[in-house]
Amino acid sequence: MNLSYPVIIDGGLATVLEDLGCNLNHKLWSAKIIDENPRAVVEAHKLYINAGAEIIATASYQASIAGLTENSYSRTEAIATILKTVALAKQAIEESKEEKPDLKLPLIGGSIGPYGAYLADGSEYRGNYGVSKEHIANFHRERMQILHDSDVDLLLLETFPDLTELEVISELLRKLSKPSWVSFSCKDGAHLNDGSPFEKAAELFIGHPTVFAIGINCTKPAYISELLQKLKRVTDKKIVVYPNSSEVYDAESKTWSGTNESKEYTNLASQWLAQGADLVGGCCRIGPRHIQSLANKLKAE
Repeated sequence: MNLSYPVIIDGGLATVLEDLGCNLNHKLWSAKIIDENPRAVVEAHKLYINAGAEIIATASYQASIAGLTENSYSRTEAIATILKTVALAKQAIEESKEEKPDLKLPLIGGSIGPYGAYLADGSEYRGNYGVSKEHIANFHRERMQILHDSDVDLLLLETFPDLTELEVISELLRKLSKPSWVSFSCKDGAHLNDGSPFEKAAELFIGHPTVFAIGINCTKPAYISELLQKLKRVTDKKIVVYPNSSEVYDAESKTWSGTNESKEYTNLASQWLAQGADLVGGCCRIGPRHIQSLANKLKAE
């Protein structure tokens, strides 16, 4: 895996899909668009590629075997849909290459969301699922293997809010060989969303043979600097940071309030890079214009 740091990663895929007119109000969230409107997924990836993203994430975050089979997919169809996310990312890269031959082409990261994302009830923001480690392992194992054996360049374990789940993930990743990163979702500058100490989560991956980067995503920007400082003290792994915008989501009205100005994001991202982040991008409500702004600034430096 050939990367020259710092690395710019993409932003929220769902953010762009909604901008393209997709309705994500469904338990499968962005995963329902994979088969419903695959062209939108390709276009979303291309927007990030053109903005300067050096790693793009597949649309598989919410596409779990359990989630898909509970929504009328057969097991064979569910596997095909997960693999289709890789094909759509590859298609976006090929089209971008044809349209702009001099464009720097990104790596593909196979996105794997937490068990809480499958529950589709906000559990990825709480953790504490109340299920056994065996149950969590059975949920993750097959999808991880499917994406590992596909054409992705790396695995992205994203938005993990729960220490018990991370213990399971650490062991499952030891059975795979492709490079991966693991990023945590945090409720403040010291704790995962389930209340566990942030450092305890990071320590699970110190010396891990396949995890090359540890980080934070789907977390408020205000907490990133403190979390970054904690990471720098406990690991020499690469550090990945891709928070939400500074907006606040209201689950009842399904609306956002606040600001997500690209200039504000770029200034914050520059601070995180100065503090030791190696890979920077965005999560919810961070879109191509934010990534383009950061890429432009880094080019100018």
